[in-house]
Amino acid sequence: MSLRTKASTVFISFFVLIAGPVLAQPSPILSAIQERGDINVCIWPDYFSITYMSPRTQHLEGIDIDLSHELANDLGVRVNYIKTHFGRFMDDLESKACDVAMFGVGNTEARRQHVNFTQSYLASNMYAVTTKQHPLISSWSDMDQAGVIVCVQKGTYMENAMRKSLKHATITTVQRPNEREGEVLSGRADVFITDYPYGQKMVNLYDWAKLIAPPGKTEQFEYAYAVAKGDNAWLKRVDQFVSDIKQDGRLAQAAAHYNLTPIMISE
Repeated sequence: MSLRTKASTVFISFFVLIAGPVLAQPSPILSAIQERGDINVCIWPDYFSITYMSPRTQHLEGIDIDLSHELANDLGVRVNYIKTHFGRFMDDLESKACDVAMFGVGNTEARRQHVNFTQSYLASNMYAVTTKQHPLISSWSDMDQAGVIVCVQKGTYMENAMRKSLKHATITTVQRPNEREGEVLSGRADVFITDYPYGQKMVNLYDWAKLIAPPGKTEQFEYAYAVAKGDNAWLKRVDQFVSDIKQDGRLAQAAAHYNLTPIMISE
């Protein structure tokens, strides 16, 4: 062996010796989960077919209820749900109130400044909801005219998208999601903007609601699981879970059960 080869071998061995502990650094969040024996999952319990508290059964149901149990099973722990909403979940992650947000969180540039996202597993267009008897709104193009009031939930990707796309309509915001339909029913707003899952809730549960689909694809918004910044090992573990459920069929099974196959990302 030449001196150069020996020197290279010594250098590589030294690098592995000092870098190994860094590369293999355990996840503080995962360690805490395993020590507690449960994983704290942030959910919004009014997200139809995603994380929904059924008024009939008083039980949580939806694709991310099923999949959060799958994640807990993979980790060998129990699941504990922490109620949150889109305007607060990032604070809940940063304060360690929950370990992961699993409720169809839109992966937006603004949110990426504060939290990390796994690969996406769902993607949806935007949809509009109005009343069946509305005198002005019968198509997507009817929204963007002077005098029309469009309601969006504050802090959602729909708010930013509508502010960019609407030139003539007036945009109003509400804090809680179920306030949107209240605004439309009261006449304070003409229409509200939502996504595929919530739109399905409206037409399935309310006979007054009319769902308006865009004529083509709107800005596509992808949904992923979110974790706090600063623990890349935990991000990698949750992302691996998403890869696993795509490959082994668990995602497809859950999506089919809740009629979400049209918006599932399988690869």
